[in-house]
Amino acid sequence: MMEFGVVMQTDPPAWRVVELAARAEALGFTHAYTFDSHVLWQEPFVIYSAMLAATTEMVVGPMVTNPGTRDWTVTASMFATLNDMYGERTVCAIGRGDSAMRVLGLKPCNLATLEESMGVIKGLAEGGTVEYNGTTQTFPWRSGGSLPIWMAAYGPKALDLCGRKADGFVLQLADPQIAEWTIAAVRRSAEQAGRDPDSITICVVAPAYVGDDIAHQRDQVRWFGGMVGNHVADLVGRYGSDGSALPQALTDYIEGRKGYDYTEHGRTGAVHTEFVPDAIIDRFCILGDEAAHIERLQELEALGVDQFAIYLMHDQQDETLDAYGRVIVPAMRN
Repeated sequence: MMEFGVVMQTDPPAWRVVELAARAEALGFTHAYTFDSHVLWQEPFVIYSAMLAATTEMVVGPMVTNPGTRDWTVTASMFATLNDMYGERTVCAIGRGDSAMRVLGLKPCNLATLEESMGVIKGLAEGGTVEYNGTTQTFPWRSGGSLPIWMAAYGPKALDLCGRKADGFVLQLADPQIAEWTIAAVRRSAEQAGRDPDSITICVVAPAYVGDDIAHQRDQVRWFGGMVGNHVADLVGRYGSDGSALPQALTDYIEGRKGYDYTEHGRTGAVHTEFVPDAIIDRFCILGDEAAHIERLQELEALGVDQFAIYLMHDQQDETLDAYGRVIVPAMRN
């Protein structure tokens, strides 16, 4: 049965994020996440404590954090502390780092660093002992516990790492064609590593907007095509765009991309996303009435998607949450 999450930006007031998390839980959502870019938005780990206090069972975490802006032991300690306080209700979704790193003039971390960081964060947060920076570390106050590590990935090497090491795979777009390709790659890597492919949680994250004015919906979420294009541009630079390493469904649309303005990251009306065509928005996001959302979600579920999380960055946040809680979530659970 598919689960549902909601992703928010930590714009002030922070209590609005807490309010939306509590409302989402009441509507049947099981997870609430935030962006993690501490310069562009408020610091999320402070807010997670309030989100957990305002809910009873909801799982909370970043979508996504990275290995570069905080010491890994600090990240692990924050998760372990939250879990001790609220009962093992966090998840660590992590990637190489995009806005949080680039805004500081840093490049995203390489995959070797990401792999090492996942082991340290998970090991410490779950009460284990790890090797870090030439030292042996453990939290004397933490015994046992659980911290699922979900990894965001698009490219072949990242998908391979995800299949080998992560507890979950985060795909930040809702295109069934790309979902099928990436999920197969993660599961293939898991199987080759001697892991059970079905043990890896598959989470698709994308903007969802329920309504009838498709043109308006597209304009409200066009920023997402620009955000994904920023990652794809990195991949094209590394693998090329001939379709041999990456599906052309993922690469074709960035030909008109001219750059990226992080001051508009994840923002409706971002000028630098004007190159994104309507067809990409329709594929990468879920738009239209309730029936259209249910149809796409059923298609994703058939591909093995365990959770769909909504990027809730548009002008109908409450209305979309209500439509999911009232119609879409019950329909998917039935």
